[in-house]
Amino acid sequence: MDLTAQLTVLPDKPGVYLMKDDQGKIIYVGKATSLKQRVRSYFQNSKHHTPKELSLIKKIHDLETIVVDSPMEALVLECNLIKQHRPKYNIRLRDDKHYPYIKITMDESFPRVLVVRSMKPDKGKYFGPYTNSTAMHETLKIIKDIFPLRSCRKEKVDPKTRACLNAHIGKCASPCAGKISPENYRAMVDQVILFLEGRRLEVIKDLEKKMKEASEDLNFEEAARYRDQIQAVRQVVEKQKVENKNSEDRDVVGLATGRDLASAVIFFVRGGKVMGRDHFFLTNVEHDQVDSLLGAFLQQYYEHAEEIPGEIVIQSPLPDQALLEEWLTMKRGFKVHMHQAQRGDKKRLLDLVIKNAQIKLDQHYSLQSQRKEEAGAALEQLRKELHLPQTPHRIECYDISNTQGTNSVGSMIVFIGGEPCPAEYRRFKIKTVEGPNDFASLQEVLRRRIQRGLDERREIREAGLPLKEAKFADFPDLMIIDGGKGQLSAVKEILDQFALSLPVFGLAKEFEHLFRPEESEPIILAANSPAYYLIQRVRNEAHRFAITYHRKLRSKEQVKSVLDEIPGIGPARRKALLKAYGSVERIAQASAEELSMVEGMNRKSAADVYLFFKKMKEKNDDD
Repeated sequence: MDLTAQLTVLPDKPGVYLMKDDQGKIIYVGKATSLKQRVRSYFQNSKHHTPKELSLIKKIHDLETIVVDSPMEALVLECNLIKQHRPKYNIRLRDDKHYPYIKITMDESFPRVLVVRSMKPDKGKYFGPYTNSTAMHETLKIIKDIFPLRSCRKEKVDPKTRACLNAHIGKCASPCAGKISPENYRAMVDQVILFLEGRRLEVIKDLEKKMKEASEDLNFEEAARYRDQIQAVRQVVEKQKVENKNSEDRDVVGLATGRDLASAVIFFVRGGKVMGRDHFFLTNVEHDQVDSLLGAFLQQYYEHAEEIPGEIVIQSPLPDQALLEEWLTMKRGFKVHMHQAQRGDKKRLLDLVIKNAQIKLDQHYSLQSQRKEEAGAALEQLRKELHLPQTPHRIECYDISNTQGTNSVGSMIVFIGGEPCPAEYRRFKIKTVEGPNDFASLQEVLRRRIQRGLDERREIREAGLPLKEAKFADFPDLMIIDGGKGQLSAVKEILDQFALSLPVFGLAKEFEHLFRPEESEPIILAANSPAYYLIQRVRNEAHRFAITYHRKLRSKEQVKSVLDEIPGIGPARRKALLKAYGSVERIAQASAEELSMVEGMNRKSAADVYLFFKKMKEKNDDD
């Protein structure tokens, strides 16, 4: 059915629509209370469309609709589809930061407090992300000083274990020695959760109650311990400097817009105090209004947020505000209200958040401009030092990685305009070379890369292949091989076979010495010069990229070899076990009963796995 015909049969029901280009790729995902009215509006009265919408409409060749029962279901489905397909024309939250989280392992009988780099869909309770690692570690120190939780690495506690040093100095409640019950330990964990949520006055009240009960029972030593904990928590409360007269929990969100980005800043107010903040950038924002950007940010941010307060202060009303409030209320389990602050303390704090967002945006553009100037200077210096015919706008660097000739991989990393361009990186699993032969491996990589590029160029000329589909058609202005004269000579043979005269240099392993084909003396760049630092970055990035892929292959090979030794464990069960437990180490720690609960497993196969790892452990202990 062509697009015109599809528009005539759209349902007048809530749902999600997916716009596709001529290649069938999803380029936009949207939600609608009425699919019929919303989708048709794109193709009517173009004078009301933004330039971004006009660009989208020109590329729509097909569409797909998914009908749901309510606007709420449409909103949730839209979130999932945007995350899955990352459409070109949707506003996207760009968060390339890897801030740490504090995790409490709630799935353990005696939970621990850990620092992790990402949230996982497990039973753990997460706090963060913490943009200030120093503040996070200070928080952890305070928690360890006040609450004697265990800090050992064991996921399971053996009650027959001898108490550790931390237990002897009062830093651990010693569950391994049976000195605290799971119920009392969990009560202490609940206090830690309240502490991390910023509800420290509740912690004090709870501790005061316990101190009073211990005193009435004439347990003065325990009462004194509670007293010390109360004093420590009060000191933390008194250190909080940013105050707010209203003691409710809320998030305050502000946006600032720029040429091609928007900056979002969020302040976390807990118990009337600003407990932290975070910032993000939004891409694909050309010609979008603040209310649309704000709505997209809130939808994507709170989809994965661990904590949602009862109040969210925003700078402008949202088109789907009631729907977003209903969705957040459903996720939180209690009422969530969003409103625009007009006066008083909330307005002053909102203005401060918006000011921070603008500062972040200005800093980004300033650094971007500075990087471009520095990259331009480095590229120009490189052109002069290497006597290149033109400024090397596109630089490609190749590296080979293997372990004694096994799992050999090649990498191609690309710098454009002096900056890394990860979208252009390519990996090559070596197919035709046996053993540790870097020369032959490089020749295979270059042969495959050049042949693919020439094929794409021919397809572009003859069949009109869209440029965006061409992955190798652009050849480099400068090609760098991570290696010495031998590697360089091997690559030069491949270039000669294709009659290509690309500028190619070998980069010595120990020093940033560049070798030209058929010349014995290296080109030595001045240390600390812009060109020198650029070459260093290129080589380090190529090495990192190759090593990362090689380790991934090696890890898969090791996992495969271990699990394949177990009778009755084939590819399907191996995949199911790894999906359920995440690693071989965790599979080895599971009981036979737990293993039998994994999809595809039965009692016999679970017993085989359990006994295999038990024997392996006994053998290692004997060794």
